[in-house]
Amino acid sequence: MMKRMMIAMGLAASVLGSTGAMAALSAGAKAPDFTTRGALAGKTFTLTLSHQLKRGPVVLYFFPKAFTPGCSAEAREFATHIDDFKKAGATVIGMSADPVDDLVAFSTKECAGKFAIASAGPDIISGYDVALKMRPGMTDRTSYVIAPNGRVVFVHSEMNYSGHVKSTLAAVQSMKAK
Repeated sequence: MMKRMMIAMGLAASVLGSTGAMAALSAGAKAPDFTTRGALAGKTFTLTLSHQLKRGPVVLYFFPKAFTPGCSAEAREFATHIDDFKKAGATVIGMSADPVDDLVAFSTKECAGKFAIASAGPDIISGYDVALKMRPGMTDRTSYVIAPNGRVVFVHSEMNYSGHVKSTLAAVQSMKAK
């Protein structure tokens, strides 16, 4: 009986772990503006979403924790495809609840200095509804494509990192084609 209960709990955990996180912002919603500290190629700076949107669409991707296997792989994949995002006119910004001091090294090592990452404080996490329910103090893995008018045009919310780059790139390329 105990063994069956343990198996059932394990199956439930794997199903819950494989389902997508539910983002509160949907296509058409106004993305909350924010100002926070970020890092690019190991240097810190102040990042304001509305300033970034003046240059074109923004891919704002939230990830749980710097230097974890999935988050590192996702950052490297975004770095590999950064030229494709730029050709489509988009800026990529990674966001996590990590302190900016931790993100300085991550911006150089895993992001290869190719795009900015920034620290998401409680107001940003709440505004984008990306709190990782099972791990307080961390964000879930949700990617938003935000149009220059500040409206969300695409959302990909799934804890598995593998589809985020492909789907957000397709979304910004679709925007450019229109």
